[in-house]
Amino acid sequence: MSIQILADVSFGEELPVFDPDTGIENVRRFCQAANWMGPRFTDHEAAKKEGLPGALVPGIMSQGFLAAMIHRWAPTATVSFIDTVFRAPVIVDQRYHIKGVVTDIDEDSSDNSGTVEIDLTVVNDAGETRVFGTASVLIPKA
Repeated sequence: MSIQILADVSFGEELPVFDPDTGIENVRRFCQAANWMGPRFTDHEAAKKEGLPGALVPGIMSQGFLAAMIHRWAPTATVSFIDTVFRAPVIVDQRYHIKGVVTDIDEDSSDNSGTVEIDLTVVNDAGETRVFGTASVLIPKA
């Protein structure tokens, strides 16, 4: 269900899982747009020469995936902030699952909207949490 107003949100609600496109071509397009064409993001072999397990999905791109997942769930939401901890690299061309759960709802934060806190994780197919964090979003009351 798409969240439109604060009354649609339930404490403990799990957001629909989002599997982002971490393919090398998508990461290259992002890096081109961000002017970050470093080989650690765009070339597996070059990244391995730097001692990395493969090309990395840039952290800011991972944060963008988190925001995209929130907006798929609640298109009317305004993301106030996303705070993340990167526990392990997010590797290009591997599958990841972005998950979220509502951990707080503040109906009194303003006249027009309420604040919803969401715990976020980026997990790989092996079940390892690579990134975790928290988002604070404003959702209209009506």
